[in-house]
Amino acid sequence: MAVRAIQFSMTGGPEVLEEVEVDVPAPGPGEVRVRHSAIGVNFIDTYHRSGVYPVMLPCTPGMEAAGVIEAVGEGVTGFAQGDRVVYFASTPGSYATHRTLAAHWLVKLPEAISDEMAAAAWLKASTVEFLVERCAKVQPGDTVVVTAAAGGVGLLLCQWLNAVGAQTVAVASTADKQALARAAGAHAAIGYERMAEDVRALTGGRGADVVIDGVGQATFEAALDSLKRRGLLISFGNASGKVGPVDFGILAAKGSLFTTRPTLFDYYAEPADFAAGTARVLRMLADGRLDVRIGRRWPLAEAAACHADLEARATSGSSLLIP
Repeated sequence: MAVRAIQFSMTGGPEVLEEVEVDVPAPGPGEVRVRHSAIGVNFIDTYHRSGVYPVMLPCTPGMEAAGVIEAVGEGVTGFAQGDRVVYFASTPGSYATHRTLAAHWLVKLPEAISDEMAAAAWLKASTVEFLVERCAKVQPGDTVVVTAAAGGVGLLLCQWLNAVGAQTVAVASTADKQALARAAGAHAAIGYERMAEDVRALTGGRGADVVIDGVGQATFEAALDSLKRRGLLISFGNASGKVGPVDFGILAAKGSLFTTRPTLFDYYAEPADFAAGTARVLRMLADGRLDVRIGRRWPLAEAAACHADLEARATSGSSLLIP
């Protein structure tokens, strides 16, 4: 079956993305074919395109989408033609009108959650779930610093942390973005220029229990300096580039700190973890504790423009591609 897709044959800037026609096979055993209605855009898509995370070429980027099941392969149980579903997958391929993939990545959507809401939130909200609940193990009253707080993940982090009773300090580059983070539940919002000093001032000199950082290289030192003694830095993204080689002595010098570089798929690898994590995300979305802000929608053919804006930090909230 021939369908439209976005593909890159060499790594580079947004200009390497082009619209092509690709063949989507009929679903084999354990697989389904999904017709996409909305495709989520994430920073990891730019890492694949630029070569930060190597992939096989040519590559269709994209890790998540929502849509309707069009065909079901042999042995698939729990899903049927016509079901509304959302998914994230461990390999790229969602920047297309259709996709055939293993059924175990799919989750049925309840009526309360629209396709656009699901595609805008699914990978990001699942990331937030594991960062807050299982990586940081945030407790009520903990002070948590969130960088890139007005982005898709950042706004969801502010809401989730507020729901579990944390004191959230949002870091964002402009006053408008800081206002968005406050509206999403952050108790304070600051800029990057004096990040560590401002966090210390807000905590009476103590420092934060946790810093959840999606920026990477540009904020690494400030993130460490924002932590209390024995605090935890979770570095989960590379928006400004990889942190690079680290002298572990710096962790001792700054207060016996902890740090980790987690990935979603290590926290969702086991079926029980996948089921529990995605069920929690569905509840948070369905009952309104997560209010998904869709910043902008692009036609699928304009994926390059979408990537350019994302990397220029010209977006806020979640971005969607519409087939």
